Parts: sequence; structure tokens; C-alpha cells
Amino acid sequence: MKKIFITAVFAIGSLSAFAQEEATAVEATAKEAAATQDDFSEVAADELPEAVTAAVSKNYPTASIDKAYANEANQYKLEVSLEDGTAGTLYADENGNWIEM
Repeated sequence: MKKIFITAVFAIGSLSAFAQEEATAVEATAKEAAATQDDFSEVAADELPEAVTAAVSKNYPTASIDKAYANEANQYKLEVSLEDGTAGTLYADENGNWIEM
């Protein structure tokens, strides 16, 4: 009976160790995404890659890019406004693919 109890304790202990490692990995990924989001530097709109400006024109034909920012990973943060007065922020990679941040 003691052997079964000890085996159960070790099994539960090892499962909680794996869960802790997974939680740490998720936290690290979230921190990395936040750091990426904060590391943007302003760039001129005419310095944006053609793929990024084409993606904005295709998906948001009435949008104008008010400000543009870039980071070391060649990701772009775009502050855009629409003709109807609404504004928002878009994130794209250098190939014009949208990024969720």
C-alpha cells in the first residue's frame, strides 16, 4: 500500500513540474510580444516596404497612414485614419501580412 501511495505522490509531483514549465514558456512569449510592441521607432511613411503600403491600400482603400513605426524584426506599426473619421492601429510584417498584437 505504501508503494502505491508513494508512486501516486511522485506522479502528481512530476505533472505539476511540467505544468509549471509550460506556464513559464507562455509568460516568456507574452513578455516577448510586449517587448516587441514597445520597441518601435518612428519611420517616414515613404520608407515603408511596398508590400505594406499595398496591403493597406487593398484591405483599407479609404485609409491614410498618419504615422508609421518599425522595429528590429521588420514589423511595422501603422496609425491609420479612414475618410469617415475613425482611426486605428495596424501591425504588419515586411511582406504585408497582418500581425495580431
